[in-house]
Amino acid sequence: MKNLTLAILLLVSPFIAEGQRRPNNVISPEVLSDNSVIFRLKAPEGHTVQVSGTWATGKMTTMERKDTVYEVKLGPLASDMYEYDILLDGVPVLDPSSSMVTRDGAWIQNRLMIPGAMADIIDVKPVPHGDLKSVWYASPTIGAERRMFIYTPPGYDKDRKKYPVLYLLHGGGGDEEVWLSRGRANYIVDNLIATQKATPMIVVITNGNPNTPAAPLDRPAAMQNKIPSGINSMASGKFEESLMKDVVPYIENNYRVIADAEHRAITGFSMGGFQTQNITNANPSKFKYIGVMSMGLFSSALNDKNYNKEQHIQQLKELQKNNPKVYWIGIAKDDFLYQSVVKLKALYDEIGFKYTYRENEGTHDWNSWRLYLSEFSQMIFK
Repeated sequence: MKNLTLAILLLVSPFIAEGQRRPNNVISPEVLSDNSVIFRLKAPEGHTVQVSGTWATGKMTTMERKDTVYEVKLGPLASDMYEYDILLDGVPVLDPSSSMVTRDGAWIQNRLMIPGAMADIIDVKPVPHGDLKSVWYASPTIGAERRMFIYTPPGYDKDRKKYPVLYLLHGGGGDEEVWLSRGRANYIVDNLIATQKATPMIVVITNGNPNTPAAPLDRPAAMQNKIPSGINSMASGKFEESLMKDVVPYIENNYRVIADAEHRAITGFSMGGFQTQNITNANPSKFKYIGVMSMGLFSSALNDKNYNKEQHIQQLKELQKNNPKVYWIGIAKDDFLYQSVVKLKALYDEIGFKYTYRENEGTHDWNSWRLYLSEFSQMIFK
């Protein structure tokens, strides 16, 4: 019972007043000069304490007890942002010594920033910052008011210039907040614009779940049973239709944008990569810059009985005729969807469809997706 009580206290501790929350004399995580990290947890009644993080997905490291504090030293770690959990007797809890957390759908975890080259791209830096606005818009296609985030670059409110637009899509289980909370999208674009590695742009971050209007993925009664949930929602095509009929017109009617294909880009990971393929295949003249992250599935891979390979190939040929300036595919070597990308590339090679391929160490993870966004955003609107 004592262990259960302690676990509950640790789970709720981030919501207790700051002065009451932090354990005395406990620093966690502590990043050392060589980028090694010490994790600590004060747990007088704890039995087994472990730490698990995205530096080694699926691996748990046991922390050693020193009086009433458990600790372990890991690393050095490569420069990046990592998410982690502390497990107290097998129960994941937030680190009560750290207020840095991220949210990805139902997953709430602590975050850790390791300094260096990647952190210089994804961390907050003393550079001009763009503005973020939460926008509700009408979506007749889906039948609901929906929410998205709009990033406008530094200086947007002070000039009268028109800007290109990047449409940024998330993965399954996430929502319109995840590219900000875990993806660091606004800081990535801030830092790349400041170093003149990226063109100043507007970034539109959508909610790709057609059966929910906004984070935290609540589903109002008015939308019940209209659109399937889960994988069937991803395959319904309603979000893709809504982006073209509702989102793009809203942006082009309410923001100073250059409203042509030369100044439109779209990218997304996992589910968002699938939706990116669907949108650009069905609208071959609308986007000159296309990025498919961690996703190779197309209709045949979803066991769609109505899949027509010849029709799909014809779509791709139409897209090729419209000569996209960048068609970029990224996948990590240990991603569970790796073989789906092998099949996608084989189809593209079969018909002579041109693309740029990027492979990296990693899994189906945010370390990959932040990297991909940082690279793709430097390739567009050039």
